[in-house]
Amino acid sequence: MNTASENRSDPVIGLLLAGGQARRMGGGDKCLLQLAGKTLLEHVIERLEPQTNALVLNANGDPARFAAFGRPVVADPVEGFAGPLAGVLAGFLWARENMPQARWVVTAATDTPFFPQDLVSRLMEATEGRYPAIALAASGGRQHPVFGLWPTALADDLHDAVMAGTRKVLDWTDRHTSVTAEFSDVRLGGGAIDPFFNANRPDDLARAEALLSEDVSS
Repeated sequence: MNTASENRSDPVIGLLLAGGQARRMGGGDKCLLQLAGKTLLEHVIERLEPQTNALVLNANGDPARFAAFGRPVVADPVEGFAGPLAGVLAGFLWARENMPQARWVVTAATDTPFFPQDLVSRLMEATEGRYPAIALAASGGRQHPVFGLWPTALADDLHDAVMAGTRKVLDWTDRHTSVTAEFSDVRLGGGAIDPFFNANRPDDLARAEALLSEDVSS
């Protein structure tokens, strides 16, 4: 099968962010919960992998619990659940060691099973050939900072910011050239839904299950 990544000369590393604590879902690894017969993580891998040249999972704790997925697992380089920026930094450090030619890391949340299958190409287009510009996804006029395209050239700057205590994504991106790619709702289950719908709570997961069931039966 011909994929977007095979047609791209500028390699992109996909980074799946699973470093959160999932308090509203009762704790644990939310990405390992089942949705329509597969884990949330499997749904996300199926969407992002064809868009990238390599796929890495950012998660803290024992990486052995993800062994069945066959992807590298990288932990936050700082302690204390420091948020998405620490995950991006972990991706940068993996890229430096394993794929130094890659100029981009793209991030996706692992509790968002419907995100766009053209996420990477749209974010790349939004940078308009500028480098090192950061591109963030948005829908309904709202930014989604965990869905972003991050230039590896900013690795050292991000390292310094995270180590200095910066935790909010926009506090860091506002210091650099950044652009936004706006995405429309997607059709699912006979209706429209935000492509960045995320399963934060048990009722969100139940809604996603219902939407997929309606989509199959329609």
